[in-house]
Amino acid sequence: MKRGAVATAVVAAGMLLAASGLHANQAASREPVIVAFGDSLTAGLGLPEKDSFPAQLERALRARGQEVKVVNAGVSGDTAAAGLARLDWAMPDDASAVIVELGANDALQGLDPAATKATLEKIVTALKARGLPILLAGMEAPRNLGKEYVDQFRALYADLAARYDLILYPFFLDGVALDDKYTLGDGLHPNAEGVARIVDGILPKVEELLARVPAAKG
Repeated sequence: MKRGAVATAVVAAGMLLAASGLHANQAASREPVIVAFGDSLTAGLGLPEKDSFPAQLERALRARGQEVKVVNAGVSGDTAAAGLARLDWAMPDDASAVIVELGANDALQGLDPAATKATLEKIVTALKARGLPILLAGMEAPRNLGKEYVDQFRALYADLAARYDLILYPFFLDGVALDDKYTLGDGLHPNAEGVARIVDGILPKVEELLARVPAAKG
């Protein structure tokens, strides 16, 4: 082989190695992507996007040194069944972990807790099949539905978490529900301060979720 051809081959090989190294570094440094999959409580009904749960959670994580992206996959009005119906197209290909926050509208409509549980189980198994770690955010039912209903509804989240080794945050609206200081005029949805309170409460669980990402994606 002539000297010029040898030099060209060496340069080409070097460029290929450099490119492969760049791609490897990009892959290694890619930020984890948490998908917040839920209803209006996730979507941020009545709030600017910057005050929504996913946006505030991302800022809080970054403030603690966690380089992570939080995707808002909340749709106002969704029941668990509506969430299941859109799960495939709502979950991005680069998802690293998922926060599932569904069930509030099921309770408000007085739907059978067993049906809600069965639907959430389908969502969980579909996400587990993709190797995604899950944080399950629980919900409380209105007390006017009776103690038996309230107890059954609360228990379905703990049961799913135990069965599928999920991280559980028992009540998404803990410290916010029924407090006028932290809710909008409807008395149901959190205001910006309420969302901040939710983020403060759930943050340790989200960091636990992130700790599961390498094992799940490796």
